[in-house]
Amino acid sequence: MQELITVHSDPDFLLFVKPGGLLAVPGRGPEKQDCLVNRVKAIFPDCIEQPAVHRLDMATSGLMLLARNSVAHRRLSRQFETRQVHKEYLALLDGKVSEKQGRIELAFRLDPDNRPHQIYDPLQGKTGISHWKNLGCIDGRSLILFRPVTGRTHQLRLHASHPKGLGIPIAGDYLYGNAKDGDPMFLHASRLSFFHPKDGRRLEFSSLPPWLPEVEAEEPKAL
Repeated sequence: MQELITVHSDPDFLLFVKPGGLLAVPGRGPEKQDCLVNRVKAIFPDCIEQPAVHRLDMATSGLMLLARNSVAHRRLSRQFETRQVHKEYLALLDGKVSEKQGRIELAFRLDPDNRPHQIYDPLQGKTGISHWKNLGCIDGRSLILFRPVTGRTHQLRLHASHPKGLGIPIAGDYLYGNAKDGDPMFLHASRLSFFHPKDGRRLEFSSLPPWLPEVEAEEPKAL
């Protein structure tokens, strides 16, 4: 069992680094009860029953915010709904991206015949918007900084892999790439900025992914 990393704790909220491969919230059935929320509630029994104010995919690692009381939960959830929360993710893509930065806006929806896959649908899909920046290459893979504006299901995974996005899947993504189920995925929620639910101070927290080597990435080169 991977040890949870506590980034911050106070009477109103908790911030942890969720390991990749761990559910964010409990699923259906006894085999899906091991998750970040249940582990945190075992450590902090004063937490409300449903403390999560946002979610990360099971395969995604990184910063996850939980409320300790109902007032904080309501105020933090409202910040996510009104896009007052600033989020950044680091991703290692399975190939080289030649462009340096850009904006992706694509509409996706669930494929009911192939759950949990999302498919491109400009008519019935919900629009996801992400800004991205190329931080260079590491061993032939592009290190991308994503700043999502919206929070759609699998948004960054789709924006990376789809031909109308960057056209290169995130390394380790078995849903939209060539990895196998259970392989570690190289997507990490690396920065989170929001207002304190009690006193309104703007707070900012960061976390580096465990897979990021301590080397400088190569500068991206135009083809």
